[in-house]
Amino acid sequence: MRQKVFAGHAVRRLREKLGLKQTELATRLQVSPSYINQIESNQRPLTAPVLIAISRAFGVDITTFGADDLDRIVADLRETAADPLFRDLDLGVQDMKAVANLSPAFAHAFLRMHVALRRTAEWRSSLDDMLTTGTGGADESKLIPYEEVRDYFHYIDNYVDELDCAAEALAERLGVLAGSDPAAAFTGYLASQYRLSVDIGPADPQAPLYVLDVRAKRLVLSGTLSPQGRAFRLAATIAQLEQRALVDRLVASAGFRSQTAGEIGRLALFNYVAGALILPYRRFLALAQARRHDLDRLVLETGASMEQVCHRLSTLQRPGARGVPFYFAKVDRAGNITKRHSATRFQFARHGGACPVWNVHQAFDVGGRTLVQVGEMPDGVRYLCLARGISAPTLRYGQADRAYTLGLGCEVSFADQMVQADGLDLKAAPVARLGISCRICPRRDCDLRAFPPLDRDIRTDPAVRGIIPFEIV
Repeated sequence: MRQKVFAGHAVRRLREKLGLKQTELATRLQVSPSYINQIESNQRPLTAPVLIAISRAFGVDITTFGADDLDRIVADLRETAADPLFRDLDLGVQDMKAVANLSPAFAHAFLRMHVALRRTAEWRSSLDDMLTTGTGGADESKLIPYEEVRDYFHYIDNYVDELDCAAEALAERLGVLAGSDPAAAFTGYLASQYRLSVDIGPADPQAPLYVLDVRAKRLVLSGTLSPQGRAFRLAATIAQLEQRALVDRLVASAGFRSQTAGEIGRLALFNYVAGALILPYRRFLALAQARRHDLDRLVLETGASMEQVCHRLSTLQRPGARGVPFYFAKVDRAGNITKRHSATRFQFARHGGACPVWNVHQAFDVGGRTLVQVGEMPDGVRYLCLARGISAPTLRYGQADRAYTLGLGCEVSFADQMVQADGLDLKAAPVARLGISCRICPRRDCDLRAFPPLDRDIRTDPAVRGIIPFEIV
């Protein structure tokens, strides 16, 4: 059954952007004003004829009226509502859906406020420790800018059309993915267009990975960079030189709350352009579809790294030419998610660690082999979850192993487009019961639960001890 689309907020935002009254919009769409009022108040769903009429009348991509964004907001609100601060309010899923549907801007403001409140509480706790023990903890408030930037990409499906199209146009001119060596093509372009020389410095682990001196027209890349790393840094340099005005405009429109968040967002957008230059949209999408998302084959044929390939796959959401919607995550040995993007309904924890059942944790133990898992989130949506361990060479004696796991996944409805699903009986395969994090997971019988849920009471019995030392009430 096709999901009904309640997108009154999107219709209202479009109408207000165009400066139209409800009666004027109704006239343009050839419907009654009362019908428009009911749509905007989410009393009635958007029908296919109305969606088509909106697309024809205003040139709007009707896929932007889907429910995925609202699903993410509801999931984030649910995690926030699990805070003991709100326990006596009995906030239900329907309450959160109502807020997300009627006023997503208010929902975002509430989420932002809760993050600030949480960080303030942690800072006060750190201050107490400093006063009582004479030692101070890290200033957790500094993490907020990174969270802002992650949320920015999260709510735009990790796709930036203007930057992606500009990068693709240049990549076509340079022949990237059409036989040319990306690093050589980028080096030649920097020399011809900007008279910028590129030098490879010594393999010194203490030296910066790159140093750009615009006045001297010189770019020095560290000798420790891999060939894929060098190509990425060259592409990022082109992005800084050519797309600064557009990136500045995007950062300004994003409404980041601090200069630091803006700087991080600017860097992330330059890196976005770099990834799009190395793996230009249409060529890479066609290749990924032809190879049925065989990650090893894509690495071999593009010359990009496994991380670059997985990250780029998660960005292929261009209107009218969408790829498979993937989630992408990079996880360290401590379980910290250092990168996360999602064009799916798959939800990452905004706070705390990831679900221990998720196969990204097991991938550290199997070398370079790709693990395949069918996982089901608490909302009942099932995913084909891929996990692949990667490592970077140590740069000096005594340095800790730099190992990570890459997680890539899509809903099982796209499994026929994935070579990793061949031979896998999706109806009979064991299903891993995943959660967002233990703190908000509703599953009562998970043997790997690390903490009790914040929004439920627990009971202990000194006479009975199970694998988990408490019972969720």
